[in-house]
Amino acid sequence: MTRSITPSDLSAMDRFTRAHLVNSLSGFKSFSLIATTDAEGNHNLAAFSNIVHLGADPALIAFINRPREAAPHTLRNIEQTKWYTVNHVQESFVEKAHQTSAKYPDGVNEFVACGLEMEFADAVPVPYVKESAVKYALELVEVVPIRHNGTFMVIGALRHAIIPEDAVEEDGFIALDKAGSLCSLGIDGYFRTQRIVRLPYAKP
Repeated sequence: MTRSITPSDLSAMDRFTRAHLVNSLSGFKSFSLIATTDAEGNHNLAAFSNIVHLGADPALIAFINRPREAAPHTLRNIEQTKWYTVNHVQESFVEKAHQTSAKYPDGVNEFVACGLEMEFADAVPVPYVKESAVKYALELVEVVPIRHNGTFMVIGALRHAIIPEDAVEEDGFIALDKAGSLCSLGIDGYFRTQRIVRLPYAKP
């Protein structure tokens, strides 16, 4: 048995059912916390699962920010200060990481509200999540409006990374399963990862 779903079916669903279904359909995604700081020095931390690699030379990574009225703080802070960090989530603090998705008022430091620690590294003006095993800093390159649904693709250049030594293989591959990085599915499902195989570079 299979289930066929059409646009009219989606329209008939309540918003949470529709969100769960469509978010799950695109498959497993990374689960990270993005930390930012505004022009006045106030820190913000928020959960994101739509982060994507755009290229390695130059090293560019992007994420999708929801419409400003739904999620204003992260994008505003990045536009003000141009820097942000992306912090992988491990099982030891997954519940605290999930809590950062709550809509806290402007000015609330989610590090404090959710019980996570800030960590600063040289030349990076915004905090990392201390508990995170894999984390990196980006400097804003471009904000691309997506007119169809009011979202934004935020593109950053990689400026710094912190990775466990034993997770980096000789060819540069980062074994995120060794680091304990989690992945997400839908809005609120979190999963461990397990490597099946690495295959050689495919040629015709």
